[in-house]
Amino acid sequence: MTETQTYSFFLGCVMPNRFPSLEKSIRVVLPKLGIHLEDLEGASCCPAPGVFRSFDENTWLALASRNLALAEATGNNLVTGCNGCYGTFKEALHDVREDPGRLRNVRKILKGIGINYQAKIEAKHVIELLNELGSEGLKPHVSRPLDNIRVGVHYGCHLLKPSKQRPWPKTQKPTFLDELVEATGATSAKYKNKNLCCGAGGGIRGSNVPLADDIAKEKLGNLLAVGVDAIINVCSFCHLQYEQAQIELNKELGEERYNIPVLYYTQLLGLAMGIDPVELGLNMHLVDTSHLLEKVEVQS
Repeated sequence: MTETQTYSFFLGCVMPNRFPSLEKSIRVVLPKLGIHLEDLEGASCCPAPGVFRSFDENTWLALASRNLALAEATGNNLVTGCNGCYGTFKEALHDVREDPGRLRNVRKILKGIGINYQAKIEAKHVIELLNELGSEGLKPHVSRPLDNIRVGVHYGCHLLKPSKQRPWPKTQKPTFLDELVEATGATSAKYKNKNLCCGAGGGIRGSNVPLADDIAKEKLGNLLAVGVDAIINVCSFCHLQYEQAQIELNKELGEERYNIPVLYYTQLLGLAMGIDPVELGLNMHLVDTSHLLEKVEVQS
């Protein structure tokens, strides 16, 4: 990726409404790497694959296709920073490309609201664009290597599955995100049950908070056991889960046992690029990032 590429940026619901800090880091970092983002005007909820699709798959597919069609009309491919949105768009494209009847039905619905849809667009994840650059492509942009920072990587379910609809190597032990983390100079720590769900998906956080927190508690305990400075994620909903769960678990325990900063990958990369933490939104997190930032400043 040596020249500027333009993508329609699909924000989703959680990122702009709950975590504009993550959005800001994406908007600050990607242009410095030759990736230009244009706002996708008129976009709606993706809608969420683990909830909406379970109740009405045809409506889910039509709504997802409408968002894809808006990007298609701009001449850009679509990019999102949320695993759930990514899953919706990847699977919606797969459904209409594998079944011409479903495509005809979707096109008929969208034609009724004045939208022409060809399903020729591609949908990518922010981390997919960075993975195309690769570790060697990112390293020249790293001016402040995070050599003394140790992090726990969380991939998230919808980023990886179903594997046949994803661009990653077909393996039960993915390494691409760990490699991108280590391009910043940070160490990606090994920890137990690394690929366990964060605990929020499928409507669990919305319907059963104690269960969501219990799943997060297992992962948080495993991360504490190996002594990480931060959790690195690539999904606004996983981010919500790890921040909110720590607050709730501490309240339940009556002590600050869980206090692991939660960073989106572009925030980690931005730090390694020498970007001011405030520009990356790191002053806006629910879980305090000051100890991590102090450690970054000490080494620089």
